[in-house]
Order: sequence, then C-alpha cells, then structure tokens
Amino acid sequence: MLYQTYQFQDDLIAPMRLMARGMQALASTTLWGPAADMAAQMAAAMEMISRFELTHARPDFAIKPVRVGNRDVAVTEEVAFELPFGKLLHFVKDIDTPQPKVLVVAPLSGHFATLLRGTVQTLLRDHDVYITDWTNARDVPLSAGSFGVDDYVDYLIRFIEYIGPGAHLLAVCQPCVQALAAVAVMSEDRHLATPRSMTLMAGPIDPRESPTEVNEFAVAKSLSWFQNSVISRVPWRHGGAGRKVYPGFLQLTAFMAMNMERHRTAHEKLFKHLAAGETAEAERIKIFYDEYFAVLDLTEEFYIETIDRIFQKAELATGDFTYRGQKVDPGAIRHTALLTVEGGRDDICALGQTAAAHDLCRSLRPHLKRHHLQANVGHYGVFNGKRWEREIYPVVRNVILSME
Repeated sequence: MLYQTYQFQDDLIAPMRLMARGMQALASTTLWGPAADMAAQMAAAMEMISRFELTHARPDFAIKPVRVGNRDVAVTEEVAFELPFGKLLHFVKDIDTPQPKVLVVAPLSGHFATLLRGTVQTLLRDHDVYITDWTNARDVPLSAGSFGVDDYVDYLIRFIEYIGPGAHLLAVCQPCVQALAAVAVMSEDRHLATPRSMTLMAGPIDPRESPTEVNEFAVAKSLSWFQNSVISRVPWRHGGAGRKVYPGFLQLTAFMAMNMERHRTAHEKLFKHLAAGETAEAERIKIFYDEYFAVLDLTEEFYIETIDRIFQKAELATGDFTYRGQKVDPGAIRHTALLTVEGGRDDICALGQTAAAHDLCRSLRPHLKRHHLQANVGHYGVFNGKRWEREIYPVVRNVILSME
C-alpha cells in the first residue's frame, strides 16, 4: 500500500498547490508602500507552497547551442533506437567534420538521465553524443516483461551495436559495473563494435573499498527486508499498473536525508530571493530542484539485483559476476582504454571503489590505463559543474582523442 498511500496524499495536496498558485498571482499585483513588501512576502510563500510536489515525467534536456570551431551550432534531440525500458537518445549537430562518438551511460537510480545535462552539454563541444534515456518503470506495461541487471547489460550492448564500431563509453555512478561488464562481454566475443575507450566515473566497481553510508545501508539489511519494506505496486491509473517497483520518491527521500540541512538552507535562500525580487538567484535554485524533484521508479528486479549482486556480494570485484549464466572476465579487455575518475569528497562512491577497475582489467597494457582523482569535489561535482568542465573533462577528452 506504500505507493497508493503516497498517491493518495499527493492527490489531497494538489488542490492546495492550485490555490497557492492563484493566491501567488493575486499577491503579485503591484502595490505601493508597506503593502508591497507584504505582498512580496505573500507571493514568495505561495510560490514555495505551489512548488511542494514531485514530478514523474522526464524534464527536457534543453541543450543549448554549442561552440564548434568558430560558430555556434544548434543541438537537436533524436530518438535513435527505442526499447521498452529505455531509449538511445542522440544529440544531433549540423556540422561537416566527424567527431568521436560517445555513449553516456546514465544511472538508473531514481532520477532521469537529464541529471547529466551538464555532462552532455560539455561533451558536445568535441563529440557526437548519445545517452541512455531510461523510462520510468511505472509507465512500462507488465506485458513488456521484467528488467534486471542482465537486461541493463543487454541494452548497453544493443545501444553500442546501433552506434557502430569506433564508439567510446562514459558511465556515471551506479552503471559503471554494467558498463565494464558489457565491454568485457564484447571483448571476449571479439565484437566489432567493442568501444575504443571506457570512462568510469564515481561508480561502485568494488563497494567494499572505503564503504560509505550508502554502502553500509545496502549491506546492513537482508534482501527480504528490502523486498518487504521498499517495494510497492504501481497504482492502476498509470501505464505500468500492477508492476512491482522501487518508487523514486523513496530514493529521493533517502538522498535528501543524507544532506537535509543543505536542502533546508537552499529553500530558505529561495524564499528570501523570491521575496526580494532577486529573480536570477531564485531561478538557479529552482532549476536545480525542478530536476532533483523529478523522480523515476525502478523495477523490483533491477533494484533487488543491484542491492544483492553489486553491493552485498560485490560480484564484479570478486570475479563472480555473470551475464546470462556465463562468468564475466574483465581480463578479456585488451584494446579498450580505461579511464577512472573519483572525487576526493565523494560521500556516495568513496575513493578506491572506481579505481578497482584497473586491477580487474589486468590484460590492459599500462599506457591504456589512467586514473584521475579530483580533489575537493563531491559525487555530483565529478560529472557536473566548474571542476568537471575545467579539470576533469580535458582528461576525458584526451583519453578519447588518444584512441581515435
């Protein structure tokens, strides 16, 4: 009844949000003197109330034109390949010079792929970029079947095959495990489309290294606890009615609980900016939280298998990871360059967890391996923000360029 309870509460609050929007418009009417200050305070309060909601649809990427050579080039989103649980999205640019093809592997962990908007925007300067655009599980009908960890690897291989030979892979956070597995499988099969390079950014290749609060929580509970406590059925009003999922609103709650003081302070600042008419400052905070409060549900099988195989058993690190019943051997990777990136202040995926990939890829020659430690950035800063653009991205670009 967990999902049904959430839906019922949201339905009850919806009229209050609607009323707040109406009162906000009324309070925004221009007044003079002290009444204007009171009206601004009221309008700010009503806007805060109207924003008290989660969304369950993917926001737009809204990628801005990028500078290529000496001109600004518009970027168009195109669905290149579509499967039930995810699409291969292509960011098309009208340019004559070919650029290295890069598949960005977005995490499937409660938020949409648009969380990597900044990552994509930066990569587009020098690359032909694709991204895994995962579908909200609550919108996928039961007739589409299940979606687990092996299915995720399947999707990556099929997406890479569609892009064709010569592509590069960049995985962010949780899917670093599946990305490494996919490259290992393709390498062992001597697949013509095996990526030329793979960049693994802040992912739990070996979560036993310097375990964080997230890692400790994943191993502290039994699988039956997770199944009984956080798995719920999608309500009947949605396309995936009856499907068992790990709701995105629970993942969001868990993330926020880790930094609740920071989120409280951010919303206090938002109220003050709104009341003072500081539109630009308020807009920056609103844009972040519009994205942060857009949540995506995970299928039960993917969530439980991730807890079991990736966090509790650390199957990839121990050599026990299988794909469709066959052992996956990262030692089969011989020609795909490896770059791992970690953040010095990452409290979700700590130091050493991603770098563990280097020992697993034992057949790679030294010149095909590189590790980058970015000091003074947290998890989000590894793939977004000024440090990503100015210090991490040049390393990624150079590794890709070296394999062209």
